[in-house]
Amino acid sequence: MNVVNPATEEIITLLIENDRPSLDKKYNLLKAAQKHWAQQSLKERIAVIQRFYDLLDLEKEKLASILTSEVGKPLQQSRNELNGARTRIQWMINNAEKYLSDELVTDSEELQEKISYDPLGVICNISAWNYPYLVGVNVFVPALLAGNTVMYKPSEYASLTGLEIEGLLKKAGIPENVFQIAIGGKETGMDLLDMDFDGYFFTGSYKTGKYIYEKVAKKMVPCQLELGGKDPLYVTDDVKDIASVAAGTADGAFYNNGQSCCAVERIYVHENVYDDYVDAFVKEVKSWKSGLPTEEGVYIGALTRKEQISVLKQQVEDALEKGATLLHGGKRKGHVGHYFEPTVLTDVTNDMKVMQEESFGPIIGIMKVRDDDEALEMMKDTAYGLTASVYSDNRDRAEHILEQIDSGTGYWNCCDRVSAGVPWSGRKHSGIGATLSHQGLRAFTKPKAWHLRS
Repeated sequence: MNVVNPATEEIITLLIENDRPSLDKKYNLLKAAQKHWAQQSLKERIAVIQRFYDLLDLEKEKLASILTSEVGKPLQQSRNELNGARTRIQWMINNAEKYLSDELVTDSEELQEKISYDPLGVICNISAWNYPYLVGVNVFVPALLAGNTVMYKPSEYASLTGLEIEGLLKKAGIPENVFQIAIGGKETGMDLLDMDFDGYFFTGSYKTGKYIYEKVAKKMVPCQLELGGKDPLYVTDDVKDIASVAAGTADGAFYNNGQSCCAVERIYVHENVYDDYVDAFVKEVKSWKSGLPTEEGVYIGALTRKEQISVLKQQVEDALEKGATLLHGGKRKGHVGHYFEPTVLTDVTNDMKVMQEESFGPIIGIMKVRDDDEALEMMKDTAYGLTASVYSDNRDRAEHILEQIDSGTGYWNCCDRVSAGVPWSGRKHSGIGATLSHQGLRAFTKPKAWHLRS
């Protein structure tokens, strides 16, 4: 398997994909080691993860450089990702004992009732390339803390980062047979679905997530899916600092080249502030530096997947054919590397692909709306349900809109952010289950009720 630098299209290295016999061998090692790992005290498991947390900082520059080389994001954004992953890990370390220890429910002279949280067993984590550290630690860290062993399959577009993660976990003290890595693409993933794992945790597209869910359903084991979104954002007419809001929401749409499941993917703006917002938004986008992701100050790097360029071109063409106006960008940039210009479309309608189908790239449609009711109608017009955002100087007004939208996360005066203490979950085509928060820790456990009468 070739590992290609998306910024230069040069081959970085070659990797050998795991075939089914090698995967079976790794699974058997994980199966044999699981009970012993679970018998280690929670404090011991926490101590190992603490060392992993420390190593991520000590080796940050090396890890960021490798990440940028294979996914194309600017080097500073790679550093930011590592910092964000450590913040999440720290929350898990601080809260693992609280949420994974036995929970006493009733305690009297005659009766004690409690809940214990047993590990699922051997879990399979099929991960994503856009934020391999962030989405990875959402799964394998709480899984390991809870006493599971883990088969971790990084995306084929982030395999070198996956190997670095494996190496750091082993260096931190994770036993050899407690964490194994599966290298490969679609075929490797298909093999994993045929194996007898005690839980599946996938991050990626709706199409692949739906396939996985249907494929493993007969096993009757937990299957969590963290999928994509078509996340809407609404700017009301009571916003006073429109330039600041435009700059912040542009970042929410284009950070990491728009390759975020929770990126702002469609924007609705009240007609009273629409012109000022669009002017400020385009000005912000034009100020960004594009180029090699290793260059200082670059904000827009290369797309990770070359195939996404054609998706973005189709969305632009569809929008223009249906009456949209192209204010900036709209085409591939250069002849070498997977570059696409940051693209801003106005005069869009909700029947356009750019407003309905996940873009996962540096493109945004901005639509003028009459009032809150029309904005709400447009925001709800989607098969996805990951996040929704409202910018307003009136909290009650914003919350009234957000509570009517079927999404896993609601944002007031912010967007495109994730915090470890609250659950990360999608609705409808955006997934099932939750990571992060106490729910994310317990997602890797089986609760057992105890009734103990003296």
